[in-house]
Amino acid sequence: MPQTTKDTPMMQQYLAIKKDYQDAFLFYRIGDFYELFNDDAIKGSQLLELTLTARNKSAQDPIPMCGVPHHAAQNYIDILIEKGYKVAICEQVEDPKLAKGMVKREVIQLITPGTMMDQNASTAKQNNYLTAVTKYQTIFALAYSDLTTGEVRTTTLKTFEEVVNELLNLNTKEVVVDDQLSSEAHQRIEALGIMLSQNKKLSDSSEFHFVAQKTTHPGELAALKILISYLLSTQKRSLSHLQQAESYEINQYLRMNHSAKANLELFESLRTAKREGTLLWLLDRTKTAMGGRLLKQWLNRPLLNEQQLNQRQEVVAILIDHYFERATLQQALQKVYDLERLAGRIAFGSANGRDLIQLLNSISQIPTIKSVLEELPEPTLQKMGQDLDELADVRELIGAAIDEETPVSITDGNVIKPGFNQQLDQYRSAMTDGQSWLAEMAAEERKKTGISTLKVGYNRVFGYYIEVTNANKKLVPTDRYQRKQTLTNAERYITPELKDREALILQAREKSTELEYQLFVEVRDQVKAQTGRIQDLAKQIATLDVLQGFAVVSEAGHYVRPQLSTQSQDIEVINGRHPVVEKVLPANAYIPNSVIMKADTNILLITGPNMSGKSTYMRQLGLIVVMAQIGCFVPAEKATLPIFDQIFTRIGAADDLISGESTFMVEMKEANDALLHGTRHSLLLFDELGRGTATYDGIALADAIIEYIHDHLGAKTLFSTHYHELTQLADRLKQLKNVHVGATEENGKLIFLHQLLPGPADKSYGIHVAKLAGLPNQVTQHAAQVLNVLEADSNGLVNETLPLTEQLPLFQIAESPEPEAATPNQLPEQVQSLIDQVKGTNLMKLTPLEAMNLINQWQESLD
Repeated sequence: MPQTTKDTPMMQQYLAIKKDYQDAFLFYRIGDFYELFNDDAIKGSQLLELTLTARNKSAQDPIPMCGVPHHAAQNYIDILIEKGYKVAICEQVEDPKLAKGMVKREVIQLITPGTMMDQNASTAKQNNYLTAVTKYQTIFALAYSDLTTGEVRTTTLKTFEEVVNELLNLNTKEVVVDDQLSSEAHQRIEALGIMLSQNKKLSDSSEFHFVAQKTTHPGELAALKILISYLLSTQKRSLSHLQQAESYEINQYLRMNHSAKANLELFESLRTAKREGTLLWLLDRTKTAMGGRLLKQWLNRPLLNEQQLNQRQEVVAILIDHYFERATLQQALQKVYDLERLAGRIAFGSANGRDLIQLLNSISQIPTIKSVLEELPEPTLQKMGQDLDELADVRELIGAAIDEETPVSITDGNVIKPGFNQQLDQYRSAMTDGQSWLAEMAAEERKKTGISTLKVGYNRVFGYYIEVTNANKKLVPTDRYQRKQTLTNAERYITPELKDREALILQAREKSTELEYQLFVEVRDQVKAQTGRIQDLAKQIATLDVLQGFAVVSEAGHYVRPQLSTQSQDIEVINGRHPVVEKVLPANAYIPNSVIMKADTNILLITGPNMSGKSTYMRQLGLIVVMAQIGCFVPAEKATLPIFDQIFTRIGAADDLISGESTFMVEMKEANDALLHGTRHSLLLFDELGRGTATYDGIALADAIIEYIHDHLGAKTLFSTHYHELTQLADRLKQLKNVHVGATEENGKLIFLHQLLPGPADKSYGIHVAKLAGLPNQVTQHAAQVLNVLEADSNGLVNETLPLTEQLPLFQIAESPEPEAATPNQLPEQVQSLIDQVKGTNLMKLTPLEAMNLINQWQESLD
């Protein structure tokens, strides 16, 4: 009976290895290719757009198969990881020349979304977090790491909602759990679109003991062990670059849940889901990748510590005042590569010669940075300069050992500089002398044979040879030349002398390549021993980079230094601006507004028409607070602020599709979060709360929430509403004030003033905004008639003897004959053009500001 394909030794080996990696694509190395078989091949060919073929097609059970070249594998791996899959890399772990039977193969690394080491330019300023979560008694413990930088942090959280919020804030790519979490918790994590992995084999490793040195909480230690064990089991190598874990508490920082950060558009635009148009986009003037990552971390966790904030502000002020020194720092920082990830690759054993040259070029900038900082008149900067480690020993080692023109590959030679190793220089000399000897031999043979076209060549298969064209074969001295290879137009020969010289040259080349690789690994290991120093330097450079970026943004935007206090809750922002909206508008187009809330005012009740700027005003204050509490200057003429402990938001209407919750349910949950967890030191930004239900329900709930905040919470609150009935609360709530965003009517047109004024708005202008949005005149006119009836009803003017359907024109539309539609040729060309523009505009893709500008253009075209 013939052997089936599945019974071959190679497939037996493959299936035995695949058994332990059922949830991953197995990249099985055969020669110069990684091959995928069976289901991996079928699915992989679809995802990677590869040609699907079969192994041993003539067999009774051909196996589906596809493959990728080993030198191009990283691109394919990246695609699979980005799509949320794992990839197991299976390599030959013995020399095929020495193997008896099947070459031994093993999985040398399991790559997962949370353990990607190779980061491209587009993700250089983003962390790639892997997070471990477990339950300890009644609380949850969390530990996370960025394998590319070695950062490790731990915390404990009271509820699973806090866990979910932290996972979203970290934008973690993968969560590792043990059997302490419930299946419901597993489902919730997977519903967030995060890969869930389980790790039941905990190892008591040296890496764990090093990382856990400063960790004392039993729950955090348990989460750390899950994390480190998973990293060791997937990466299968030393993880010496992992830093000691830092424990933190979420209440050590200004707390904002994921919804608040989304509403304030700190990292992602609500309209485009992109970075552009966010606070991060505005503030990021960093010159290094590690500075960009640190800025995002600061925005994620603004400070509560007044001393630390004043220290950051002082540095920003000095850098603003010293333009030329700042410019020198920026020029030096631009030449600093990603020290954190370079250190990670070096420690990981994946760094090549170019990585070491990048490290050399980076630390060569430190003396310049150090000198500038020590000369600046600010203690924090001076100390930072004094503390900078120039890594002179590392610089000297790399400078002496690694060639600046080193190739990408570390196994092909030309990595080590001449003069670094005597034996290597001798091998290279032998190769150089050999090449000279070959040139001399070729000249001598041409002279001896009279064959002017004779040449000496080399290829990797046949070695060295003498090549003679067919036309000159008759001149070949057959007593000395031995035929080696026949070509179409020439013959190749070898002589005893050439054969001996070939052995010497090839031996020198082989030994040179082996020695050069060995020397490179030794140099890399010596640099690896300094990983901690490189990481410390990276942190200092990143901090400096973020602060110089604050100086650049603050100077360009004419921002002011905010006065912060933990003693007072007064807010005084004079002529504040929304930093992002101001940036995208033409110069001087943004209309500033003040926020003044002294001890006698805790709540501003904001009324005014849609699109007038209420939401922008609220976001403006939220962003100013965040900027102040990360140490940046703020867009205003003057700013005095308390240090807030939390920001709660309810801005915009959105369903939570994952949880199957309506807009109104989301509104109530966010309001509940604020009422339960807010304090008098919190900031509440509530926009149109209660609109998701019937009018009277909405008014009742909004009223009750405002009164609760006023009487029990005492938090500074901006509350915008269209329920004009709520403005009467100012009569009995001492710490509530009415303000409104101004608008006026001119010749039946609504003009937005975008200016905050005292007192309530006179009306909502909803029908006017509907007109601006382009609703047909028939609809807006009927709406106006219905509104008149309803307003009359509220004043007791409705004729109760007539049915309501007879008083409301809305119900008479069906009975009225439809007016004939005007044909395009009956309308003036200008009006028809405007109608076409209105019809062709997709309002859902416009921001309120864009819609306002467009409407303004339409109005001007009709004047």
